[in-house]
Amino acid sequence: MVLRLPEHADYRYWASLREASASFLTAWEPTWSAEHLTRRSFTCRVQWAARIQAQGSGLPLFLIRRSDQQLLGAITLDNIRRGPAQAGTIGYWIGQPFARQGYMREAIRNLVHHAFTDMDLSRIEAACLPENAASRAVLEKSGFKYEGVAQSYLQINGRWRNHVLYSNLRGDRRGRTDAG
Repeated sequence: MVLRLPEHADYRYWASLREASASFLTAWEPTWSAEHLTRRSFTCRVQWAARIQAQGSGLPLFLIRRSDQQLLGAITLDNIRRGPAQAGTIGYWIGQPFARQGYMREAIRNLVHHAFTDMDLSRIEAACLPENAASRAVLEKSGFKYEGVAQSYLQINGRWRNHVLYSNLRGDRRGRTDAG
């Protein structure tokens, strides 16, 4: 798999995958605007991705299968905070045909590795709905640890929803009992 910034040429593949996966995704995402799948909206998304990557405040990436260049989904490292925090937050989605095949776990592990080694971040955070068992499992399999619940954390599908919070820490020793 290749992780890369979205490009204008990706529009048709992105819109098709999002539309085909709409019923699979909408329970877990903010309400889509009427323009969500338009070329204009996608152009703004591409410009936003390039801007926040250049500013160092985020890294929005598409998951592209190397063998056939198929768009699988997306992962974003956002809200990068420097100074004493050295932290960022990830969010992600996967197209329904590609769910539960290990693609997102690979993307999360690669992005976290990049964030810790190349970007020198110390903490990566993630949040998901408590009932999203697949998202919770992929985070846990990717080295994230449960930290608690945030009340009314994000507006999802038109309602303020509680989220479970996870984090992955560089050099994390939580849960380890060996000395040293």
